[in-house]
Amino acid sequence: MKHYFSFILLVLFAFLSRDSYAQEKAVWKEMHDFHDVMSATFHSAEVGKLQPLREKAGLLLEKAKTWKASAVPQGYNPAKTADTLKRLVKQCKSIKKAVKANKTDAELTTMITQAHDIFHEIMEKCRE
Repeated sequence: MKHYFSFILLVLFAFLSRDSYAQEKAVWKEMHDFHDVMSATFHSAEVGKLQPLREKAGLLLEKAKTWKASAVPQGYNPAKTADTLKRLVKQCKSIKKAVKANKTDAELTTMITQAHDIFHEIMEKCRE
């Protein structure tokens, strides 16, 4: 519930601030591609449905690696972003291994929540 409330606040903030930052925000395709998979896996896990994560753990890791390898656009702190993306890739590797090892739903939920938190660090704390 806490994450859901945080997500709603983030969406509201993004909507309200879009005009003031519209010209400054760079489009980061790889971030959006990762978010598509993160959204499909994390939000279903929040309600106890882990099958999407089990099916897409490899894709989640692939998108995280692609994002990490992409150029950091203007508006983000390159060093902080690179370090955080490195942690995100590491977490996604752990998730993929956990899925392969058939870890419990509770363990996977904790792990995808941690990856989601790292994703939001990039969205919130890595911006300049």
